[in-house]
Amino acid sequence: MQFLEKTKKSIFSLIILVLLILSFFIFKFALEKEKIYSPKITDNQIYTDFEVTDLIEEKKINFDQILLGKSFYLINIWSSWCEPCKDESDKLLELRKDTRIMMIGINYKDKKKNALNFLKLYGDPFDRIFIDKQGTISINFGAYGVPETFLINEDNKVLKKYIGPLNDKDVYEIKKIINN
Repeated sequence: MQFLEKTKKSIFSLIILVLLILSFFIFKFALEKEKIYSPKITDNQIYTDFEVTDLIEEKKINFDQILLGKSFYLINIWSSWCEPCKDESDKLLELRKDTRIMMIGINYKDKKKNALNFLKLYGDPFDRIFIDKQGTISINFGAYGVPETFLINEDNKVLKKYIGPLNDKDVYEIKKIINN
């Protein structure tokens, strides 16, 4: 009887040891895997040939099909869990009044329910909103976090990049660029 119990304990210990070693190697290889994402911006040109999913309708569309018909596009990367995003919401709503700008929201690593609640609470300044669950769309734009805002022209050239929440000075500068 004792021999049987010792054997069970030994087998159990061996299984635990094998699982620990296996886990170690899995984590080691996962950590060594290259996870470098580089922005796809060249000469201040935003890369636009990629597929996005609409937040509301959940339809997929190629992003370059969105950038048609306007002289200026304001791309704002935001999330419902982002406190500074709440601070800039009134600035985005102010810019929304200018019909020469197409307002595009990129919802960064968020849940749909939370994003929709955020828009109800703080207002929806966007003409279109797209999902960025993995964060790779934002990286392609060259963003470091949320909020970030890009003012681009009809040639997809970045005219101005704003890191952090927009303020009164930024809104004034955007309006000045559009009016020239």
